[in-house]
Amino acid sequence: MLSINADRLKKSVLELSKIGYNETDHGMYRWGFTDADMEARRWMMEQAKAEGFKTFMDGAGNVFFGIGDYSKKPAILTGSHLDTVPAGGIFDGALGVLAGFEVLRSIKENDVKLAHPVWVVGTAEEEGRFGGMMGSQAIAGVLNPDWLMSAHDADNVYLKDAMAAHGMDVMDALDAAWPPERLKAFYELHIEQGPVLFQKEITIGAVEGISGVFKWIVHLKGKADHAGTAPMNMRSDAFMGLADFAHEIERIIAEDGTDKTRITVGKVDLKPGSPHTVPGEAVFTIVGRDMSNDVMKELADSCNKALSAIARKHRLKFEYEQVSWLNPQACSEKLTKQIEEKAKARNYSCLKMPSGAGHDAQFFTEITESGLIFIPSVNGVSHAPDEWSHWHDVEAGCNILLDCIINSAQ
Repeated sequence: MLSINADRLKKSVLELSKIGYNETDHGMYRWGFTDADMEARRWMMEQAKAEGFKTFMDGAGNVFFGIGDYSKKPAILTGSHLDTVPAGGIFDGALGVLAGFEVLRSIKENDVKLAHPVWVVGTAEEEGRFGGMMGSQAIAGVLNPDWLMSAHDADNVYLKDAMAAHGMDVMDALDAAWPPERLKAFYELHIEQGPVLFQKEITIGAVEGISGVFKWIVHLKGKADHAGTAPMNMRSDAFMGLADFAHEIERIIAEDGTDKTRITVGKVDLKPGSPHTVPGEAVFTIVGRDMSNDVMKELADSCNKALSAIARKHRLKFEYEQVSWLNPQACSEKLTKQIEEKAKARNYSCLKMPSGAGHDAQFFTEITESGLIFIPSVNGVSHAPDEWSHWHDVEAGCNILLDCIINSAQ
């Protein structure tokens, strides 16, 4: 049974982790379309070229490399994203791209004969700096010009400007779509980003479906006042509105959510931001997740109602912008079963499970059969500098990816 070169894969992961590394907090900083993000894309293309693989970057910033001509026969595509959240870990996203790279190297050096091309993608802007998963959305052909021109991050930096800073035209992302007939299947290997596999000591997760996600940027606007002279009962304190909403989250989930529901306030900015001034404005993000689109709609409506009532209570103006809405998606039953079978063949323990986090694979389900493979995250940690997966689990996941790709490409 063919296996990947684990030492070579480890070396690639550690080399890529030098790009965007922060020595102060030990986190990765490859936020979408920053200098470090683009440096990582160029590095990946250089590594692929050095191995003799064809490579290119499309108008959305997605990096591709592979073997075979997908214009003549549908390809097996695998990969994940190269960008990270601020202060992220070294495995999230990058592992899936480098695992695909290692699969290609293993296929080439063992002269494996395949009937279909095999390509790897390092998608752009998956972590949602500008909302959504722009790279995989571009490949799936679900982007539109209005969104591309209006998309911005929580600091009001526009996507079009961030791309222009690197010599890219945001509208070129519309030309990045892959026709469904060009693909036979898509596979993504990813760390779980949760504690289930680690706690249950299970090596492989065969993902049956991916949670939907909505993201809001909320503004609660009151009146800035002197912290010493403004009476407590006469304030329009924007922070108190935010605090009240935080206490409402548990009730909203209990009434309108499920055991799969997650609601998170992840980024907060209080203005004017002085210790001696009552906050006149609170700007914050809300991210909601669930496996049901109907439940997500109920959650969004409940958040809206709760914030409206809180704003009236504290004499605030409430506004919000829905940055993105990603529907829940089911993975291919055929490919999920294949992942389970390949794990059994290698004597790896395997669990069929949902994904609470969003992944590129959910957009590939729009155009081809998609399979998502999880490996354990130590203590469930992700999106943090201490994110870690054991190298033996990394090797196991990559071997399953190799087995599935060879099977689909024959």
